[in-house]
Amino acid sequence: MVRTGGGAPSPYARRTPAQPAEGARGAAARAETPGYAEDGRSGAGGEDDLRSRLARWTLAEAEMLGVTGRGALSSHGRALIGAPAPRHAEAEAEPTGPGDKLPVHHRQAPAPPVLSPAEQATAAAAAARLLEPLLPEPLDHVLLQADLTAVAPGPLQRPLADMLGVLADVESKGGATVYRFTPGSVRRALDAGRSAADLHAFLAAHSRTPVPQPLAYLIDDVARRHGHLRVGAASSYVRCDDDAVLNEILADKRAAGLGLRRLAPTVLAARTDPAALLEGLRAMGFAPAAESAEGDVLIARADAYRTPPRTPPAPVPDGPPVPDDTLLAAAVRAVRAGDLASTAPRRPVGGEAAGSAPGELPRTSAADTLATLQAAVLTNDTVWIGYVNAEGAASQRVIAPIRVEGGFVTAYDHTADEVRTYPLHRITGVAELAD
Repeated sequence: MVRTGGGAPSPYARRTPAQPAEGARGAAARAETPGYAEDGRSGAGGEDDLRSRLARWTLAEAEMLGVTGRGALSSHGRALIGAPAPRHAEAEAEPTGPGDKLPVHHRQAPAPPVLSPAEQATAAAAAARLLEPLLPEPLDHVLLQADLTAVAPGPLQRPLADMLGVLADVESKGGATVYRFTPGSVRRALDAGRSAADLHAFLAAHSRTPVPQPLAYLIDDVARRHGHLRVGAASSYVRCDDDAVLNEILADKRAAGLGLRRLAPTVLAARTDPAALLEGLRAMGFAPAAESAEGDVLIARADAYRTPPRTPPAPVPDGPPVPDDTLLAAAVRAVRAGDLASTAPRRPVGGEAAGSAPGELPRTSAADTLATLQAAVLTNDTVWIGYVNAEGAASQRVIAPIRVEGGFVTAYDHTADEVRTYPLHRITGVAELAD
């Protein structure tokens, strides 16, 4: 190869006779793949992008499948994609015009034509004809042995391989495939719908050796026990000691939607759930009873209405809560109302002497108390009362009476800053506030 002064191969170097012609064809095949470069990366800056990776994966899979070999398209591979047959290496190496000065692996390969569906079928048939001499002929027979194995000396025909894959388990692969017959594999074939007679006939037709006696005994023994137990699904059942009642249920057209099927003379299986089965039988005029899994009759009780559980109280935090603005404002109003009640001058009532000491609880008779409160209601005046609560604690309050009736006075309490109702018998005294 001719090299430049820098040691890099010249882009115009020609392939010498020492280079194999296969390498030139391989380079041409790689050049036909988009995004492929000699360094295994894409041609645009050598970046390992998705396009270059797809190209490498495609080439690796093509070589694994035999479409390519040593980097060049095989004869059946070219026929499969509709590519023209390759020219001789000598003809490819010699330039034929000004545009052919580049080596073969630097020339732009022509893109393969786009094939129609009919052309694709023709190309596939041509590839199969080219590939057929290179592949072994599929066999239609196996060799049965006395150790419950079968040897396939080569690739088997597809129907034979499929059936043998169900009837036996693959034990080893290689130039010859070894299959082993086991009770599980024979049961698998019986589950697939084959009978013992079918299996005997299949083995006799595809074996070059007589069917061994142990294998015949194995098939007959598994087939004799196969299907003695049946497993199915049933949502509910009906049982009755009188089979005539069950016959009547099966004969009734209204039972068609229940999916009933007789399992025994006294047992019916149903596809519906127990609740729907009970309702269906009751609609037909029968009086069935529900049964538990242990066989006991289920007793239905009326719905019981219970008091809902109480919500647990909120936990009490440690220490007093932090007062907010509303609580602080109410406390200030209460303090001011208390000061007003204790220091406001009052008028004497009845025989009470004027100028009593401030803060003393006024004492008036019941008649004077009632008369003073009724007058305050009419004049919208504010009065000062002494009050004793249910615990016996005495307090002084400044109230504006609103209504007096039924032994109670309803008034606006300046101390509490709200409307309250007080029993008259707990009011110890009352006095009008001085102007």
